[in-house]
Amino acid sequence: MADLLLLPVLLPLAGAVATAVLPWRRTVGLTVAAAQLGFAVAAVVAVLRDGPLRGSPGGWEPPLGIALRLDGLGAAVGLLAAVVVLAVLGHAVARPAAAGGPSAWPLTLVTVAGLQAVLVSGDLFTTYVALELMTVGAVGLVALGGRRALAPALRYLCVAVLGSFAFLVAVALVHARTGTLTLELAAGALPPGPALGTVLALATVGLGVKAVLAPLHAWLPDAHAAAPTTVSPLLSALVVKGSLVVLVRLWSALGGHAGLAVVLAVLGSGAVLWGGVLALRQDRLKRLVAYSTVAQVGYLVLLLPLALPALDPAAPDGARTGALLAWEGALLLLLAHGLAKAALFLAAGTLVGVAGGDRVADLAGTATRAPMVVLTFGVAGACLAGLPPSLGFTGKWRMLEGAVTSGAWWAVAVLLVGGLLTASATARVLGVALRPDPDPAAARRGVPAGARWPALTLAVLAVGTGVGSAWLVDLLLVGAVPAG
Repeated sequence: MADLLLLPVLLPLAGAVATAVLPWRRTVGLTVAAAQLGFAVAAVVAVLRDGPLRGSPGGWEPPLGIALRLDGLGAAVGLLAAVVVLAVLGHAVARPAAAGGPSAWPLTLVTVAGLQAVLVSGDLFTTYVALELMTVGAVGLVALGGRRALAPALRYLCVAVLGSFAFLVAVALVHARTGTLTLELAAGALPPGPALGTVLALATVGLGVKAVLAPLHAWLPDAHAAAPTTVSPLLSALVVKGSLVVLVRLWSALGGHAGLAVVLAVLGSGAVLWGGVLALRQDRLKRLVAYSTVAQVGYLVLLLPLALPALDPAAPDGARTGALLAWEGALLLLLAHGLAKAALFLAAGTLVGVAGGDRVADLAGTATRAPMVVLTFGVAGACLAGLPPSLGFTGKWRMLEGAVTSGAWWAVAVLLVGGLLTASATARVLGVALRPDPDPAAARRGVPAGARWPALTLAVLAVGTGVGSAWLVDLLLVGAVPAG
């Protein structure tokens, strides 16, 4: 079992070195991505069968050694990341210009290694180091967009450093009050009070910066707009998800905080509505999709205030039932967002190339020139809007059930209005794409056959996994505090 914890971290690191110094970047990169997918499937099977996987490198047990732990949420996000990375690298092979250059291969694998380290980390300092590794790789990927990407990449780096500092102060405070960095040990040694509230506040701000929680999202639209096509899916499916996994684990282990939950309810609701409105108003395609990410992160953050009763074993049965439904729904949405948003960014980047411009108005006629890409955009957008039978619909339906059961009618309104805004933004893009080509005789850029399938595959998975998703719910609850 220890191999399933260490190899997914060490293999992409070795692959990053190999792709940086060897000429066979594509072969090495695709081989590592395929191996990561195999490890991810094996980890999911092992976690479903045996429960959370644990290990200690070198045989040094906590609190002296590094604690490794892979729960159901980590295994699910690891599988999501493996699928997305394989699709992204496949797209890069078909359209090399979409990757931003040869440096994209090692930087992608460094980012993958950082995420995998986040997912298996059982102690807070190792989590901090893993987050930094993931951030360094992500900033480098954004900078591959050329001269116009340097300023957004630098802004991203500065903001991420501030977020990391806030998280590190929270880690130091946990160690000062409990004498340990292992999350499971610290959870029992940090009672409710000002110290717990301070730790959760600092960690939430630090991780909120990396997860683009409004109003900490200002760096995101410019970064996505300037980054190469294959970078945006990695930011959305790896960097954002890794930070959210850490945030969910902290809240579930430490028990949450009622006052902060109210703040997050306001911020999450504001992110859903404000992000949806801004996405609807954008006249450039990649910025439209980027602001949609802000809205989708808002849904995921609503998990914390809605699921807070599930963290208290003494809570009434009705409140606990509603909280558990919201917990399941939000985590299903996390996976749906990773698949659908990666497909959406790949499709958007391809459409920009086909149209010869990134303005939404430039997309007229693209449904004729690149019908499969436009179809991919529509299917992925439908999943994000929560239309059946997609995984997004399954997740939102559970969140709605949980909100109704708990009497959180404000959350019901936010979920419904947010879905309408996402559907409207998607319909706006499709409406322009379906218009007649304004200049049919003009020379147009084609789409390589290999570039159509990765994004479409992700979109189909985002819809198809909504049917028969019970095993995903079972997996996400393995090792989760609310399941106990």
